[in-house]
Order: sequence, then C-alpha cells, then structure tokens
Amino acid sequence: MSVDLSKMRNIGISAHIDSGKTTLTERILFYTDRIHAIHDVRGKDGVGAKMDSMELERERGITIQSAATYCNWKGIDINIIDTPGHVDFTVEVERALRVLDGAVLVLCSVGGVQSQSITVNRQMDRYNVPRIAFINKCDRTGANPARVTGQLREKLGLNAHMIQLPIGLENDLLGVVDLVTMKAIYFDGANGEIMRQEEIPAGLQAAADVLREELLEAVSMFSDELMEAMLEEQAIEPSQVVEAIRKGTLALGFVPVMVGSAYKNKAVQPLLDAVQAYLPCPTDVENVALDLDHDEVEFKVSNDRNDPLIMLAFKLEDGRYGQLTYVRTYQGKLNKGDSIINVRTGKKVKVGRLVRMHSDEMEEIDGCGAGDIVALFGVDCASGDTFTDGTMSCSMSSMHIPAPVISLSVIPVDNKSQINMSKALNRFTKEDPTFKTFVDHETNETIISGMGELHLEVYVERMKREYNAVVEVGAPQVAYRETISMRADFNYTHKKQTGGSGQYGRVAGFMEPLEEGEYEFVDQIVGGSIPREFISSCDKGFQKSMVKGSLCGAPITGVRCTISDGAFHAVDSSDMAFQQAALGAFREGYMKAGPVIMEPIMKVAVEGPTEFQGAAMGSINQRRGIIIGTTEEGQYTVVEAEVPLSEMFGYSTTLRSLTQGKAEFTMEFATYRPVPKSVGEELIKKFQDEKKNS
Repeated sequence: MSVDLSKMRNIGISAHIDSGKTTLTERILFYTDRIHAIHDVRGKDGVGAKMDSMELERERGITIQSAATYCNWKGIDINIIDTPGHVDFTVEVERALRVLDGAVLVLCSVGGVQSQSITVNRQMDRYNVPRIAFINKCDRTGANPARVTGQLREKLGLNAHMIQLPIGLENDLLGVVDLVTMKAIYFDGANGEIMRQEEIPAGLQAAADVLREELLEAVSMFSDELMEAMLEEQAIEPSQVVEAIRKGTLALGFVPVMVGSAYKNKAVQPLLDAVQAYLPCPTDVENVALDLDHDEVEFKVSNDRNDPLIMLAFKLEDGRYGQLTYVRTYQGKLNKGDSIINVRTGKKVKVGRLVRMHSDEMEEIDGCGAGDIVALFGVDCASGDTFTDGTMSCSMSSMHIPAPVISLSVIPVDNKSQINMSKALNRFTKEDPTFKTFVDHETNETIISGMGELHLEVYVERMKREYNAVVEVGAPQVAYRETISMRADFNYTHKKQTGGSGQYGRVAGFMEPLEEGEYEFVDQIVGGSIPREFISSCDKGFQKSMVKGSLCGAPITGVRCTISDGAFHAVDSSDMAFQQAALGAFREGYMKAGPVIMEPIMKVAVEGPTEFQGAAMGSINQRRGIIIGTTEEGQYTVVEAEVPLSEMFGYSTTLRSLTQGKAEFTMEFATYRPVPKSVGEELIKKFQDEKKNS
C-alpha cells in the first residue's frame, strides 16, 4: 500500500518564551477536532493546555518538554511538535527541528524578535527547515506587526513579507486581509470557528494594495510565470502567487508572515491553510545519511513502501510502561512485530508496541510508513540512534548538542532518597543529552550539570515529585576550563625499578595553544626513538593529564601536544611506562606554558520598561558585564550584554527588585574567556585549600 505523502506535513512550533506557542497549538487542535474544549495554558481552569501534560508545566505556565501530536486539516495529516521557548530547554527544540520538515516561528507582536527567537531561527537554519512566521498577540496593547516584520529582515536576515494585514489592532482586532486572494476574513462564533469572507474594508484598501505589490515583487523572483504576468500587466491569479510563495519558502529564500491572536481565536485557520500550501511534505525535503565509509548519502523520501527502512530515534522518555522512543520514519515501512537493527550497536530488536502520540495520550497502531512520527515501546537505544531493516547500513546525521555550563551538588537526605535519586538521574541523563551527572571522587558528592538555573531547578523538583527523592542542593558550580597561552617544551624521563623488570620511557616535544578544538596529538617521531606500539600510549597519557588541571582542578582544553623525540628500553618499556612518561611530560610543560583559567561567558538580554534602563545597565556593570548594545522599542528597552556565568547567580531576584518586577532577562552560552587576575587567584587558593582539607 502506498500513502500519498503530498498530504502529510511534519511541523514544529517554536518561539521565544511566552510568545504563545502552546496556546496556538491548543487552538489548532480545537479547530481540527482533536480536542473539544479550549483550556488555559496556566491551568487556572484546573485542566491546563493539552500539550503541557506535566504538572510542573501547568504550575509554571511554561513548556518544559516538547510534546508531539497529530491532526487532520482538510484532508492533510499534520504531525506537530510543540517545543519549549526557554533557552534552558533548547535541546528539545534542537531535536524536534532535526526531524521536522517545516516550522512555524511564532513571534509576539509587541516583543518582536527576541533573544530566543534568534536562537530558534539559527537552529532552523542549521537543519535547513523552511518556515512560516506567525505574529501572535495582535490583540495586545502596543501590537505592531509591521515593525516585527522589519525586525525579521534586519535582525534575522530573512526575506520576510506579510501575506496578511490585520483588520484593526489591540482591542479592535477583528480579522485579517488575505493579500493573496485580496479578501477580508472574519472569525465568528464563540471560539472563532466560523470563517466569514468579505470585501476589504475601504479604509484598508490602499495599505493592502501597497503590501500586495511588495509581496508580488518579492515572490516573483521564484516564479517565471508570475514575473511574466507582472511585466505584461496581466491579471494575476491567486494560484500563481501561492505557487511562487511555496517555491520561495521551500528554497529557504522567502518567509511568509501571517498575523493573528491565538488567545482571541483570530486567524488560526488561515495559518493551517498556509501550512498546507507553503510548508514541505516529506518528499520535498532532501535528507542526509552517512554510509559505512562516513560518506554523505542524500536521499528523498518516496511513496514506495518497499524502500529499505530508515528511522531516527530523536527523543526518549521513561514512562510507566518502560522506555518510550520517539522515531521519525524517513523511508520504508514498519509493522508491529517486525525486527529492526540499531545501526550503532548492531543489535536486532523486535517492535512489540507501536503508538501514535497525542501529548501524553497514546493510540495503538499496527504500522507506520515514510514521513510518520511515531513512538516505540520497549526498544533500548540512545537519542540519535538510527534503525534500519538490515538491507542497508547507514546512519542519519546527528544533532547539535550544546555543552552544559552550570553545575550543582545534590545530597540525598537518607538511604531511601539515595536509591530514588539514582533511579531519577539514570532516567534524566538518558532522556536529556544536555543534562549530565557524575560523582566527584574527592568530595564524594553527586554533581548535576545543565544549561541554566531553571533547567537544574526543574530536575531537582522532578526528583522530589516523581521519585520521592528528597535532596539538599549545594551552591551552583561554574564549568571553568584551563588552557595554555604559549608554547612550552618538555623532556621527561620516567624511571622506576622495583626488582625484576621496571618501567622506563622518555618523552620529549612541545605543547602549544590550539585555536579550535579541545585537544590534538601530533606524532613527529622519526628513526624509532619511541616504538610505534607506544605512540598511542603517549596520546593516552596526555589525554589523562587533561582531565583535571593543576590551577583550579578544571578540565584542560585547547592544547596541541607534539612529540618529536624519546627513548625506550628493550625490557623495561611498556604501555604503562609511556603513559606515565607522557603524564610527567605534560605536567612539566604545562606550568611553563602560561596556564590560564577560562570562564563561561553568557549572552544576556534584559528587557523592560525604558525608565529602568539605567538600573539594568548598572546591575550588569556590577557583574563584570560588557554591554554590547541597547535597543529602544516604544516604551520598552532591550539591553544586550556579555556577562560571566559566575556573576549571574540570583540575578533574577536582583532584577525584579530593581525594576519593580517589570523586567525579565534571558541568558545563553556565548564563549569561554580568561578570568581576571584577582578572580583567578581566588579560584587557585580555593582549590589548594580543598586539596589540603581532603
């Protein structure tokens, strides 16, 4: 059986925090008859939005985990993933966009392009995802969709043009003018479910004509037929404009901009029409896999269910019934009971249960085909694993995983909590690749690392609620790094005699700063001064040396180690002897190479009323921050700065008290930079004191 893939869309809904993604998804589910009542995102009605199924999400009014669902609009099957907006949960957006064919970028008509909008847009660019922009909240005071469209061009560099014009703004938002058909659309009924088409109001005709002219000029670049019709001044059919917009969107050369208010039930149905008309179906997208030789193989999804099976596991959840693995099927078909092969491990597994997700609800299905997003039960794998039916061996390209920047120590209060905490940490690290945990062997403390304070706060809260693990949280720890600032030579001989055969190895060469990357090993040995079998031992020794630096105990990064000479003994040289020689050589060279401590620098955007601009800038300066720029938009000001992470703890409380709770900030990792001398001395002293005490 072949499925018509042209009638399928896989889309993500992404945006800056509090732009209305989940509210928009709630309305989409309502208009497509997937739910029969609209509920509030913050759960004030005791129910909460369908896509925020976690109790914590309903309490805080934010999305923490991406949630998948599906619906049908005018004969088109749409798989939707609603993603979090907060930067701490950015991996949820990352893995959703990795497997989706198209996306809706939601923007607030007042806030416009905000810091996380820029991050999300960069993620869409990374995976070549065509997008529609939806300017939401046009009912808010200060709504200005034209300004937001300008920001899409200036700040994000997108060729964005409005294909709709709002009829009224703020409290007077009545509907939209469709610039493709040149008709006014109104939304009647208790929940805006009845769409009514009228002629364009006289007062908006001139503005609509100007915007339509701009739109036609922009999209005619993608359609010779449309350009010809414009040059010859022929009548332009809406179908010609739709085709040109679709071509431009799929080529990533054009972004259609739509307007509305999800909360006020205005203009959600035309957005669904646009998803159908402009976003790609699975066959429109080229996918990349790696074969056994790690060469890139490009393939397109086809309707042929006899194609070899290729699936990517992009998200894991440990639920009541074991591990739930979300998979995107790129090619072929899968039936319940089939056996599939994990390309990474080579293991064959049988698919016992196959389900289609609707937030936290499941619908049992017998099979799935190309383009589907479904979930498997009882399949042990890791996030990013590729599954095939064994007829071909290739691996889908992996997703970008940002490194954690903040750590906390968690101490269970009793033995029961210790056991439960271990279970919780095992589950969380498997589900979330940006959440790491390890035991510090010097202090015997369990350390958890993540993307920000909120990220770790949520996991600590989940430990208590879901696993009954009561833990005490230690002070936040910053992920410092050590590196070198100059070249240094080393020449170290490791000699040990303990009766019988001893240990002997000499390693000579130099270390130097590495511009990009964490570590590089260069072998310049000639003439066999170190035998070939011991070269890898030297490499291992250097890598062991970089695990913990001698300044503040942080991992060492950005070092190239080159060995150019050495010596060995016919009897006493061994793998262990050369590892020890490399360890000694590294220590000798490291202290001569101008070691420095590096700290994570965060990109911070503080947004609030203009009257508090001075207070916000002062608070950043006090935290060793560098202000990059300020942008004034009406009554609001955005201050952008780079601030060391170590100075940002507790900043939300400080900012609230400085601005009467009217300002907010977002923060994401930017880069690593050397710490100032005074801070470095303090860190070194603290590390030395800890060593003495232990």
